[in-house]
Amino acid sequence: MNLAVETEQETDGRWLAEIPQIPGALAYGVDRREAISRVEALALRVLADRVEHGEMPQDPEEVFSVAI
Repeated sequence: MNLAVETEQETDGRWLAEIPQIPGALAYGVDRREAISRVEALALRVLADRVEHGEMPQDPEEVFSVAI
């Protein structure tokens, strides 16, 4: 599993990071790094919940990649 993090800067200067493979996984930050960190943390919480409910494969491989 490899989750792609997509980022863009809003007109007000904030950064938005999103993981399209996880519906609703998006987060804002004051800079790009903060937005990425927040969305990765959110995605890990979602993935942990899926693992607890038996919805994930046994050995997930690399999880995140960040688009440039």
